[in-house]
Amino acid sequence: MTQPVDQFKRPLRDLRISVTDRCNFRCAYCMPADVYHEKFEFTPHEQILRYEEITRLARIAVGLGVVKLRITGGEPLVRRDIVELVEQLTHIDGVEDVAMTTNGSLLEAVAQPLKDAGLARVTVSLDSLDNDVFRRMNGGKADVAPVLAGIRAAERAGMTPIKINAVVQRGVNDHTIVDLARFCKDHGYILRFIEFMDVGTRNGWKLDQVVPAKEIIQRIDAELPLEPLESNYFGEVAERHRYRDGGGEIGVIASVTQPFCGTCTRLRLSADGSIYTCLFALRGVSLRDPMRAGATDEELSAILAGVWKKRTDRYSEIRTEQTAADKKVEMYYIGG
Repeated sequence: MTQPVDQFKRPLRDLRISVTDRCNFRCAYCMPADVYHEKFEFTPHEQILRYEEITRLARIAVGLGVVKLRITGGEPLVRRDIVELVEQLTHIDGVEDVAMTTNGSLLEAVAQPLKDAGLARVTVSLDSLDNDVFRRMNGGKADVAPVLAGIRAAERAGMTPIKINAVVQRGVNDHTIVDLARFCKDHGYILRFIEFMDVGTRNGWKLDQVVPAKEIIQRIDAELPLEPLESNYFGEVAERHRYRDGGGEIGVIASVTQPFCGTCTRLRLSADGSIYTCLFALRGVSLRDPMRAGATDEELSAILAGVWKKRTDRYSEIRTEQTAADKKVEMYYIGG
């Protein structure tokens, strides 16, 4: 089947695979602890896709033009035997890149096995180097130290270049962004600041908590001079800048103040087998149900292509404080 394009002529190139809706952190911008408490009911195990099912759907997506796979969660490293999935995905013909986004707290022990299985790169979420701020943001679930240990283990294993993601909230961690930038610059990590987004409806998003990309760049530039860079490829979400002294780069993902819907090439697969065409979507389309009912690869491919061809998503371009309150799928469920 030929590569599908959506209603705005955007091609399908990237598949983000959520392997679990569970996480060992309770970050307020994603899984606030007062909602996702000990009695919260996550997706039952039997409804979660098996690794063989994930690999089958990923192979079908690659047949439609996907070249990049990213393993997400929840927190992907809380799922048992995740190395087995990595090995399966990296053996799919046509895949150019398999990466993972993780909070890094469990990464130290599995970094080398993941690399040996074929994982090319990791992106680690690290919202602050200040331990008190970091714990405040992750619901008091972890210190910075194990995350840094995980990053170092990934570096030793050769999963480079390592990217660091940091969600910025005004009045919470924005006073620590220069220190984080300096740390990443000194260690050769690629830092991506992310504007606080209105994903789902449970993170208490308010526009006045957003630190705009322009302000983030200005703050860094005042201490570590920057200059703009061109995009690496069509669909890259980060606005990139490099340090004028040649010491690496940073980027800002500005979904709120500088929407990039026009070049979005990403499809998301939830842990229970539904596909979502936007991070801010309300509902998905199940591939698990027809697959378990006996659908052929051709039939599943037709469903996937049909969903993409009908796609009209451009949420970030029409966002208002009113739309922020609209019902949307939660980020922990489909990955960031």
